[in-house]
Amino acid sequence: MKKTSLKSEPLFNLSSKQLLIVLSGPSGAGKDAVLSRLKESGYPIEFITTVTTRPQRAEEENNVAYHFVSTEDFQQMLKNEELLEWANVYGNWYGVPKEPVKQALEAGQDTLIKTDIQGAASIKKMLPQAIFIFIMPPSMEELTARLKERRTESHFDLELRLKTAEAEIEQLPLFDYVVLNKRDEIDRAVSAVEAIITAEKHRVTPREISL
Repeated sequence: MKKTSLKSEPLFNLSSKQLLIVLSGPSGAGKDAVLSRLKESGYPIEFITTVTTRPQRAEEENNVAYHFVSTEDFQQMLKNEELLEWANVYGNWYGVPKEPVKQALEAGQDTLIKTDIQGAASIKKMLPQAIFIFIMPPSMEELTARLKERRTESHFDLELRLKTAEAEIEQLPLFDYVVLNKRDEIDRAVSAVEAIITAEKHRVTPREISL
């Protein structure tokens, strides 16, 4: 039998493409908690900080949880076309800065954006090849309890957020994945997000993202 030598070069040339992950879900679902735990773990991904005109809460640090800006500054950013997407949510403006996203992707870095449902829908139209993950509360009862515990909304605002959340959950078909975020099981939700990213890295046909 004729022997053949094994070639040293790889059988396939595999190249990992950078990923753009969009994390969304209703108010109170735990998006910030999942994002914070991902950051604490040192997960290798570029986190994009959202710009907002919302008042800064006592436990929040500027330029960490959000970039807190004035309404005038936000409008100037809009005028200068500095935002990838923006929306007015519960009377406050939120937007994703365009340049940090572009720089991270061009550097070959996986990039994560946290946004509301409106923002996710806008990004979906522009960049359908992004990965869209919906953070889901275990129930409306649990969501109500979380929002009440925050003590940051009036009764009227609380009712508005709950009504909005019901409508937002109906937008689930816009997303690629759903992650259930149960009380006291934040690590399980974070592990699910990490597993989604890992699976996407092993796609036969990588997603092509460009701005």
